[in-house]
Amino acid sequence: MSRIILLLIIVAGAFGTYALTAGKQRATAAEAAAPAGERIGALRPDELELREKLTPIQYRVTQEDATEPSFNNAYHDLKADGIYVDAVSGEPLFSSQDKYDSGTGWPSFSRPLAPENVYTKTDRFLAIERTEVRSVGADSHLGHVFADGPQPSGLRYCMNSASLRFVPADSLAAAGYGAYTGLFHK
Repeated sequence: MSRIILLLIIVAGAFGTYALTAGKQRATAAEAAAPAGERIGALRPDELELREKLTPIQYRVTQEDATEPSFNNAYHDLKADGIYVDAVSGEPLFSSQDKYDSGTGWPSFSRPLAPENVYTKTDRFLAIERTEVRSVGADSHLGHVFADGPQPSGLRYCMNSASLRFVPADSLAAAGYGAYTGLFHK
């Protein structure tokens, strides 16, 4: 019995060390991925403001890397024209023009609207390797990207609705996203 307890302590200690190391690697990779002059998380509000601004599910998803339930979220079946921005920082991330029904129950996009506003990192949660997508400005967890999407990119950016805020095309200018109105008004 004591050998089992000792083994559990060793495994728990190794996992704790891995978690700390993974956090350090994330920060290093994030800094390397940041565009010149920008720093990962520079637009992230302080903890108190985050707790006041975000709903509990938004907080869990963006700050604790959680995943919301499939088919039971705000944007998986939204078909309106507009852009999706980071729920934390307001950074433009995705366009409805690149959104498609992947059948997964989460909003899926073939590419980012503003690639400079997202970065990826390897996620090895429970020994399954995936590519996590995060926002540059707030370092929000957004979702994951997979190589089973439509052409020409072949990518599926599978995002959590809780990490996004939708800005309708007819409200872009009023909301401060006037640079994107040309995408919808030709």
